[in-house]
Amino acid sequence: MTEANRLTRRNFMASGASLLAAPAILGAGRALASTNKLTFVTWGGTYRDSVYEGGIRSFTEKTGIEVTIIDTPDLAKVKAQVMTGNVEWDVFDAPGAMGASGSKEGYWEAFDEGLFDLDDLAIAPTADLAPFYTWAGGIAYDPSKKGEGEYPRNFAEYFDLEKFPGRRTFRDRPSETLEAALLADGVAPADLYPLDVDRAFAALDRIKPSVASWVAATPQTITLLQTGEVDFSYSYSSRVRTTGEAGAGMAFSFDQTLNGLEYLAVVKGAPNRENAMKFVAHMLSPEVQAATMELLANAPVSKGAVPLLSEESRKWLPDMENANNALMNDAWWADNFETVSRRFKEWMLL
Repeated sequence: MTEANRLTRRNFMASGASLLAAPAILGAGRALASTNKLTFVTWGGTYRDSVYEGGIRSFTEKTGIEVTIIDTPDLAKVKAQVMTGNVEWDVFDAPGAMGASGSKEGYWEAFDEGLFDLDDLAIAPTADLAPFYTWAGGIAYDPSKKGEGEYPRNFAEYFDLEKFPGRRTFRDRPSETLEAALLADGVAPADLYPLDVDRAFAALDRIKPSVASWVAATPQTITLLQTGEVDFSYSYSSRVRTTGEAGAGMAFSFDQTLNGLEYLAVVKGAPNRENAMKFVAHMLSPEVQAATMELLANAPVSKGAVPLLSEESRKWLPDMENANNALMNDAWWADNFETVSRRFKEWMLL
């Protein structure tokens, strides 16, 4: 079974992510772009390098449009730009919860009609969110620091401070963090949603003293391991794979992961809107998807990209069939991201 078929068979709508169902057919044709630039907000480190080599470079070569890259997407900054009318960003690289919440709040432009080859996409775009790939988040560690069996392999073990003492990381946002806490507390992956927020915070209370860093910039999930500032880290298979190829020797547990979609969105009122639309379409084309995911080792949404991936890259793709893994529900986060984020930030300060 190909990865494209796996994504189709265990589709996101079945887990409540109904935001993915609608085809991107809104809007009318726009005039040609009058600028030769755009700003893309994405994640740093090896991820940024891979996205540049896989797609941004060829986009500039093809169109002549220069792409300014800014690290670390922040939905609060998008909100501030849109609300004040002082929009500086064009394309936003959004994890599922951020993308879905931004869609509900009206922070994204509707995609132009006919922008995508819908027959090629395993997961359909919505009116304003284009699925970019499927990722896997889980436990990363440096196998040179401890012996076999001394590393947590699933979220219950990650929260077991007695059996696996040491410093940990988590993301500085509630999405993914609350899911991991509930899985650690014994909630079955199929029963995660609606999230029991109180139970998740209670579980996080137990591990909080051992969290050495609440990470905003994704590269830190690996660099903190490299520098020995943490013993284990919540990170991503793609980060570990690309870092490992650079000789860092990090490892990632596939025993249990969180799986979710990454989206591309065009910010409402983007100053280079037409260029942004071209950019998103380019990044979803089969050749660019294959080139980018070959480097990232995430699962492409383009069906045509899957056969172009190497056997080595396929080994790192998210496993959508593992019953221990949990699927992020973007529809739930669309309704709850802002409220839960406020509570999470207040809790971190306690």
